Amino acid sequence: MVSVAKVQRRNAWRYYVRGVAFGDGRRPVGQSLKAAQEEAGLPLGRWRGRGLAGLGLTEGAEVSERQMELVFGQGRHPDADRIEKRLLDDDVDSTAARRSTVLGQPIEEIEARNQTPLLALDFTFRPQASLTVLWALGDAHTRRVIERAHERAVAHALRWLEDDVAETRWASGRDRAKTPALVVAAFRHFDNRDGFPLLHEHCLVLNRVQRLDGNGEPRWGALDTTRLYKHGVAAGTLYTLAMTTEVCEELGFATVPREVTPGLRPVMEIAGVDQVLIDWSSTRRQRIEDALEGLTYTWVQEHGRLPGEKARHGLGWQAAQDTRPEKKTPRPLEQLLAWWRASAVLKFGTRMVDGLVERCRAVGAALRARVDPVVDTALAAVDVAAVVFTVRGNFARRHVLAEARRHLLETLRGRAFTRGLDEDIANRALADHGRQTTMPQPGRTSPAADQIFYTADFTAPEPWWIARTDGKPPRQSSRYERARVASLAVRNAIRAARTAAAGRDDAPAATASAAAHAEAQHHDRASAPPHAVDHPGRDAALTPAQRAAAVHAHQKAAMPDVYLEGRTTDPATWLRTPENLDRLAAFTREANARRRAIANGRTPAADPGPPVDRHRQEHEHEQQRQPCQDPGQGQGFQP
Repeated sequence: MVSVAKVQRRNAWRYYVRGVAFGDGRRPVGQSLKAAQEEAGLPLGRWRGRGLAGLGLTEGAEVSERQMELVFGQGRHPDADRIEKRLLDDDVDSTAARRSTVLGQPIEEIEARNQTPLLALDFTFRPQASLTVLWALGDAHTRRVIERAHERAVAHALRWLEDDVAETRWASGRDRAKTPALVVAAFRHFDNRDGFPLLHEHCLVLNRVQRLDGNGEPRWGALDTTRLYKHGVAAGTLYTLAMTTEVCEELGFATVPREVTPGLRPVMEIAGVDQVLIDWSSTRRQRIEDALEGLTYTWVQEHGRLPGEKARHGLGWQAAQDTRPEKKTPRPLEQLLAWWRASAVLKFGTRMVDGLVERCRAVGAALRARVDPVVDTALAAVDVAAVVFTVRGNFARRHVLAEARRHLLETLRGRAFTRGLDEDIANRALADHGRQTTMPQPGRTSPAADQIFYTADFTAPEPWWIARTDGKPPRQSSRYERARVASLAVRNAIRAARTAAAGRDDAPAATASAAAHAEAQHHDRASAPPHAVDHPGRDAALTPAQRAAAVHAHQKAAMPDVYLEGRTTDPATWLRTPENLDRLAAFTREANARRRAIANGRTPAADPGPPVDRHRQEHEHEQQRQPCQDPGQGQGFQP
């Protein structure tokens, strides 16, 4: 996971020099950064990125306090003091000497236009809570594997940002150029503000890059920071996928979905890590939930209705800010590890803590034995397109790419995959299921591939309300829950294709559903089998229907039944079970009929009785009239 924050001119950069570079702690006044880091046992900041060559720095070099002040506080060369002194010794004017050390446009000129200079973006990478628990309470080998995987995943995400995302802009954004050379200062932290384990890394991406001018000379300019910010989610999914896969392959673990907030996307955690251990490390969550309840009550009083999905996100962010504790005193990792172990043993016992890694290996071995490391890219493309369209409506390639990486993480459960498979799934989803909405304008430059927006021709499921069993008011279904309904309809169509092919093996899958027909077209067009890893015995001569059945069996084995069915709340109140889906469809038909009657000036018929009984009776009558029900009925999505 990754979060992105701005580093601006006013006081934000001082926060990073004084706090972030010092382990998110409060550095003693008058003490140098390096001395404070060494005294507290904190790792030093390190320079990263291909753009270091333009500054005379090397990969992995130490980030000093003066360099932080010059680069992220003044927008100047990290060795500006020496350069300026040398020029002054050569009788160069002081103004010209200082100007020669400035990277790009001087900050003073930007402030003269009453603008706030953006000096950097802070990409903060952190693994899932279960990985952090294993890193904090596991043995030395487990900790080394997780740290190495974290470092490689951060480097992988930064390289992707450099190669595929980073651009410089000038002439008010009219001119652009690719710049695969960023300047990054990285600071690794070990705990949160409460002192509990939270492995994460702050990567300050400088808002200055080099490009070649018309004469072929290097020139410093500004990054397109908006573009970097928009690709933050895709970078975060790449980091999570890379780190989780490496740890699971190295240690024999597997992943399982964990619901954090009802209605939102689950987090793929390491199987075998108990929820109580995750709650033990997530010390702020309960405080945030308590504050969120009060903020939600106030919002309802002001607006007269329950907050929607966007409003809930805003209230959650406000609750997190309101409950943020003060800075702590940093401690060496050795002390933290001893304190974490003592705290966990005192609360859960030695047996639970000492057996954590072995439990994860045992559960991981059972899951890995059930999950083949194979992905059907055609089916994955359908699923990814359905989810992204339902969640967003209009989407760009970065949204599809992020969802493709989530699909691999959820489907493979930590197994390795062919490099570039996420790109292949995203390209298929756009090419086969996306309809371009960004049209080139005559006389204007054609937009880049990742600046084009798409939509799809799927029918998005209508929202519904979900009751609760904890006494709280009902909530509206989230866009992600509606997206899973659309994806479930695709799986039902594949299941119908398998059933139809069982009676006649040579029958084309197109007779079952349009989704199966599209799946058959994919495989007829692609001579090579879907990507596979360590799966030499795979039969590449299967028919499309047989392959669809194999993929469905693989996915069912990979996911627990409760997740395969899409239940993210109490089963008694969940509306996506087959019975409730039909009741929902009947309710929707009745509501549409009443709306048409009102629009035509007629008075709707009186309500004959309780809606639950009426819908159940209607569902029973429909079953009697139509024994072979269409698999996608009542789900708001027809492949």
